[in-house]
Amino acid sequence: MIDWYFNQLQNAMFNFLKRKFKKRAFSFRFGLKEKIKNIFSRKKDLSAFEEFEKLLFEADLGVETSIELVEKIEKEVKKNPSLSTEEIVSILKENLLKYFPFQEDIEMKKPHVMLIMGVNGSGKTTSLIKLANLFKKEGKNVLVVAADTYRAAAVEQLEIWTNKLNLDLIKSQKGADPSSVVYDALKAAKARDVDIVLIDVAGRLHTKTDLMQELTKIKGVCAKLIDKAPHEVLLAIDATTGQNGIDQALVFHEYVPITGIILTKLDGTAKGGVAVALQRKMKIPILWIGTGEKEEDILPFEAKNFIEALLS
Repeated sequence: MIDWYFNQLQNAMFNFLKRKFKKRAFSFRFGLKEKIKNIFSRKKDLSAFEEFEKLLFEADLGVETSIELVEKIEKEVKKNPSLSTEEIVSILKENLLKYFPFQEDIEMKKPHVMLIMGVNGSGKTTSLIKLANLFKKEGKNVLVVAADTYRAAAVEQLEIWTNKLNLDLIKSQKGADPSSVVYDALKAAKARDVDIVLIDVAGRLHTKTDLMQELTKIKGVCAKLIDKAPHEVLLAIDATTGQNGIDQALVFHEYVPITGIILTKLDGTAKGGVAVALQRKMKIPILWIGTGEKEEDILPFEAKNFIEALLS
């Protein structure tokens, strides 16, 4: 009965957190709407649709997604040539929303283990710190694990942030076995009654098979110590890398199945369409987005709000 009550409380806290952040609109805009309206206000012939397809491709929606969307809009225009530019944008919006999978609420375990992956420079470590800070503000007991033992700079970065935000950190010497660091950290998490464990792994190049296999080993250690851990495997993808981000996700997913995506550096300078292409290709929900460099610059992803920003 006590365990049931605790789980209910944990779920309620996490759902409250998601609801609170969903009320915040995206502060950035990508500006596709006016460009689309400009194209179709002048003409609705073959050249207009070619121009439209080029616009979607340049916005990082990818070739396949762009072609598919153009064909759908072209079909609607042929059925009803009098469609206004506003109606065309509305139809596009409806079709974009169909790419995004339904996001179920995540059941929070205790300790709830989250493995954060991503290539170097993707914003992986910064995203981990943002999540740790967010959970700490909600009253959770958070433990950060520095399992990137290949680079001293990676541990130093976590030390600076965890000291600044008064977060607990478990680390080891450079070159130590990452799996052993995770093992020690999870034993400590159980002893300290930790709510959430955030594990930072090396920024592995997705072409390095040996390093990818190390991720599989870490995942196995988690499962050995804590039932069904890691409960979340999040991949940080830099929104400015475009289609390369999708290639990275496909390879990571092959070795360690991804449960969610953190789309980073989505502050208005990114083209944004990669989120759509990613969902169409992988059907793995985008759970969080990074909107800046500060520790509070992270939001739960909400498809409808995102598409409003994309077509603003």
